[in-house]
Amino acid sequence: MGDNLEEMISDVGEENFERAHVYDTSKSDFEQPLYPGCSMFTRLSATLRLFSLKARNGWTDKSFTKLLELLKEMLLEDNMLPNRNYEAKKILCPMGLEYKKIHACSNDCVLYTNDFATLKVCPTCGFSRFKKKTDESSGEEEIEGPPAKVLWYLPIIPRFKRLFAIKEDAKNLTWHENGRKCDKFLRHPADSPLCGIEAISSS
Repeated sequence: MGDNLEEMISDVGEENFERAHVYDTSKSDFEQPLYPGCSMFTRLSATLRLFSLKARNGWTDKSFTKLLELLKEMLLEDNMLPNRNYEAKKILCPMGLEYKKIHACSNDCVLYTNDFATLKVCPTCGFSRFKKKTDESSGEEEIEGPPAKVLWYLPIIPRFKRLFAIKEDAKNLTWHENGRKCDKFLRHPADSPLCGIEAISSS
């Protein structure tokens, strides 16, 4: 997880010099131990793990804040864990990264989007889209609760825009297609035997 977090921090905004303080803050959260002497979790990785549990279990913002408050009391006094849902969100998405929460079948059959957006039952396995809550007045499970499963989708297009925002970087990213020589000599991993096959087939 650590390597992926470092890649994410580097990717999402080091080039945005006008917001350099945001990059510095994210980098600091990634490197800062959750508490002195902690080697397993940093401020950022702990927050990310907890947010993952929040999404998987459909916890409300209020219940998540209560959990953070309790965990902060249980940890060492000078720990860096955020104590509110709002503060945790600021750590996880310091740049306002776009994300979308999509309801999913609890058995991973479908995502409730596009043609399935209005369905309340999975068309494949028949499981309910929502968890059931008991109606205290009647004692029956009739009230729709939180979604049974939620997918957090981070669109790829904004990431591509960042990757290709700098002209020189864009040139390097497309070099294997536009810049390399296809003469059957291996100068780069892109110069695989397939290149020779393509050249022969196109001639």
